[in-house]
Amino acid sequence: MRTPPDAEIAVPEFPAQLDWLNAAFIRIQAELPRHALLIEFWDFARVNSLRTQPYVKAWHERYGELGLRVIGVHTPGYSFGRERAHVERAVERLGIEYPVALDSRYEVWQLYGNKGWPARYLFDNSGWLRFVHYGEGEYLETELAIQDVLHELDPGLTLPEPMAALRPEDAPGAKMEPQTADIMLPGGRERLELVRDWADGDDYIEAADAGAGAQVKSFRAGAAWAVLSGPLEPGLYEAANGLVEAADPGLRLHGFQFTPLAPES
Repeated sequence: MRTPPDAEIAVPEFPAQLDWLNAAFIRIQAELPRHALLIEFWDFARVNSLRTQPYVKAWHERYGELGLRVIGVHTPGYSFGRERAHVERAVERLGIEYPVALDSRYEVWQLYGNKGWPARYLFDNSGWLRFVHYGEGEYLETELAIQDVLHELDPGLTLPEPMAALRPEDAPGAKMEPQTADIMLPGGRERLELVRDWADGDDYIEAADAGAGAQVKSFRAGAAWAVLSGPLEPGLYEAANGLVEAADPGLRLHGFQFTPLAPES
């Protein structure tokens, strides 16, 4: 969504004590007025963040040398996401090269009054908010807004044609069916069929022994993903038929997430 011309919402400065990946630190005032800024809130354990990443990476590659500074803000939705090592491995695995702020204490999130993952904020080189979007989608609209602020920065720029949609559901005007809501644990246990013993934790249920199982009772979605940690590298794992089976005791299931159904033809 583009902001009204008279909105005058200024980009907040990053807290000085933040830890960073791919940069020693970033200061907003040092980036302005040479750059427009794209700030992307994300979480490596959120499937909608991962589905958005190819676009964000492409914008960094396409426009990074033309005046756009892309900055990721990793604000964790699960307890394991507070640990730098887990985020660092995810950033390397995903091939993210732009700077990423580690917002483990939700300081940047609160400065922005952010509402969810993913979320993107585009600021022009004067530091004024020009575009905002929550969730997946509006990729074409975002790229056109990026091109507008870069043309203001340098009217002589020659810019590429906007990217084509990477998935049918990303195409402008795609008609989507409602999908099942995500499951957060331990509060959402009633939505699961559990086999053997699972103990409640702060933001997970933990398998007491090997062979424990958890299956979503019913869902309507393109695919189901389980958020797992414990013996496994923390993150998302595809869960065929909404089923998780513990190969070892101590497996922690933090919840299930769902991707969109294919759009109506």
